[in-house]
Amino acid sequence: MARINVTNLTFGYEGSFDNIFENVSFNIDTDWKLGFIGRNGKGKTTFLKLLLGEYEYSGSISADAHFDYFPYMVKEVDLSKSADELMESWKPGVENWRVLCEFPKLQIDAELLYRPFKTLSHGERTKVMLAVLFSGDNDFLLIDEPTNHLDMASRNIVKDYLSEKKGFILVSHDRDLLDATIDHVLVLNRASIEVQKGNFQSWWDNKEKTDSFRKAENEKHLKEIAKLKTAADRAERWADKSESTKIGFDPIKEKDRSISSRPYIGSKTKKMQSRVTAMEGRIEREISEKEGLLQDIEEPVNLKIMPLTHYKERLIEARDLTLRYKGAGANVFEKLSFELKQGERLFITGDNGSGKSSLIKATLEKINKAENSIFELEGTLNVAPNLIISYINQDTSHLKGKLREHAKRMGLDYTLLLSLLRQLDMDRGQFEKNMEEFSEGQKKKVLIASSLLTSAHLYIWDEPLNYIDVFSRMQLEKLIDTFKPTMLLVEHDVRFREKLASKELNL
Repeated sequence: MARINVTNLTFGYEGSFDNIFENVSFNIDTDWKLGFIGRNGKGKTTFLKLLLGEYEYSGSISADAHFDYFPYMVKEVDLSKSADELMESWKPGVENWRVLCEFPKLQIDAELLYRPFKTLSHGERTKVMLAVLFSGDNDFLLIDEPTNHLDMASRNIVKDYLSEKKGFILVSHDRDLLDATIDHVLVLNRASIEVQKGNFQSWWDNKEKTDSFRKAENEKHLKEIAKLKTAADRAERWADKSESTKIGFDPIKEKDRSISSRPYIGSKTKKMQSRVTAMEGRIEREISEKEGLLQDIEEPVNLKIMPLTHYKERLIEARDLTLRYKGAGANVFEKLSFELKQGERLFITGDNGSGKSSLIKATLEKINKAENSIFELEGTLNVAPNLIISYINQDTSHLKGKLREHAKRMGLDYTLLLSLLRQLDMDRGQFEKNMEEFSEGQKKKVLIASSLLTSAHLYIWDEPLNYIDVFSRMQLEKLIDTFKPTMLLVEHDVRFREKLASKELNL
């Protein structure tokens, strides 16, 4: 077991106004199964790159360990090569037989190691890379979002595989994956960093209790400060009034006063002024104790959506639907039947390649009355007339240029778009950048915010949560549970689906 010691780490990107890390210090062990948690843009991937020595920083990171990073980089020109040819560049010194020993644990065949990499599915690529990653000795592994774009079957395989391993940092927003695979958490809070034993759920339970205590303490301090300020103000007014009577008085109206009472009044005034000073000191101490109580509290803003009501109760109906791409011999799926009514949230599940996205595309074509369909359909696929939809594509590559230009193209109110992105905890500093410079999580938030600002009868979301941080996921859960829009979704987040699904369609 070795230790990784981070001391006074400070780092910021060139040209950035704020540092991502400011005098950060913590220690972790290299035999931990460490989950790395934080909002989009807080610096999770950046920290992994700092461990790899890719950026200059101030402070120190000391470790008696060799780091390796997932996913490995594969250049376009190398896609025609096999993983067997590429893995020496990924992990120098890796032995072929050790990689193959990992394959049964990931439920993949040995022939995948020798096929051109471009012929492998996303899930197969992930599993092959993980097999290479865990084929070394004494490496501390940095695993960045391993389950994005994986279907449920592949996610479960990766989850079971990682649960048997140790000695890694896992960056993931999948609560189910984190709970099954980690024994410690490293959390980038709003204003601090903490290391805690346990999985995501145990950390979250502790956080809710801590946040509740801090809120109660904050309220207590606020009440005490208000009482002290009232008392201090009253005493100060009395002292000022008393001081003003020391010199000069009306002997007719104030028969009990004489010139000799002046020292007495002065003494009383001085005592009262001392009391005011003491109260002001107590107020400062109360304020000092209050400071920082709320700095790490996660209080996601309640989001809003404005779904429309359609005059038809049933919005989509399929009966014995068979679908294939034009010119293709094989059917994508056969004899599929389902219906979607207003207020329902239908989650489409199934392995990669089972036709989830194809079903969504065929439905969109039907709604938009596409003249040149890419599909051939048998059976029935009916949609309600004049449906207004809001669609999130799993692809973000079309997001280019400024947010203002995007809002104009989409017919959105620019100010409302920025406001909603702030509610999703996107930093204002991003707003003037081109969207090509955004992280994948930030791009996804642009798509989600755009969808939420679009009033629609039906919201069609295709893998909307890839790269989205766990706090924003919980915001969206609360939103959908509150407003209950009609939705057709493909999403592999188990917790998200279990909480929100009215029905499931398994392909």
